[in-house]
Amino acid sequence: MCRLILATGRFDAGDILDAAVDMSCGRTADHDGPTNVHPNGWGAVWRQHDAPHGLAVHRDVRPLGESAEDSPIRGVETDFLAVHARHATLPRNQGLRCTHPLERGGAYPWYFMHNGFLPTVHQLLGMAESEFDSGEYFDYIVPRDTRELDEASTLRLLAAIPQGGSSGNAIAVSPDHAYVIHWTTPGTAAQRYFRMHTVTTERFRVVASEVVPSLAPPEQWRPLEPGLLLRVPLAPATDPVLS
Repeated sequence: MCRLILATGRFDAGDILDAAVDMSCGRTADHDGPTNVHPNGWGAVWRQHDAPHGLAVHRDVRPLGESAEDSPIRGVETDFLAVHARHATLPRNQGLRCTHPLERGGAYPWYFMHNGFLPTVHQLLGMAESEFDSGEYFDYIVPRDTRELDEASTLRLLAAIPQGGSSGNAIAVSPDHAYVIHWTTPGTAAQRYFRMHTVTTERFRVVASEVVPSLAPPEQWRPLEPGLLLRVPLAPATDPVLS
């Protein structure tokens, strides 16, 4: 299980990184889940005009709390940043190959971050068994050659996932848009653990796996409604906001 945070607007990247560190180390944990510490690597994707396709990426297999200062993020000036801190559900799925954001390259790349365990989604891909559920979920929920996600279609795909998993919470990023998928399998235990929260100020909006008081007072945060696809436009001429 993992922690996610996305920021858009005018913000200090170092503040968002610190918020991700706090979540990864359990400092902001206030939920019913079994996992407070997320030590199995981390990664980030942000908008950067001189990067390929306008998106820069960082991955590190070390715990976020031990390696945040070795990343370039604290000095970044950007209007979009997403960070993922990982707790590997299966010990075999560790290392750089499994460190988010997962990436699909090509002429139109996608980056993907997932919080949850979906060991049955491989069935919908025609696979005999699951190898890495987050990678399979990426291939399923963002089909190849896709350039834009549609909320109705995405929710239909989520509803078709066979029972046996937990959450499909995710951040998917393309050159033109980023998306927050907020969805948990009906009947899943630890509903509070998987409930994401958002806060909007005059300068920025943040969506995160936990309420982070360092970014805004707790009373200003609100939980996201279940079963949502939120879109962040990343066109170069826009000031991105969640719609």
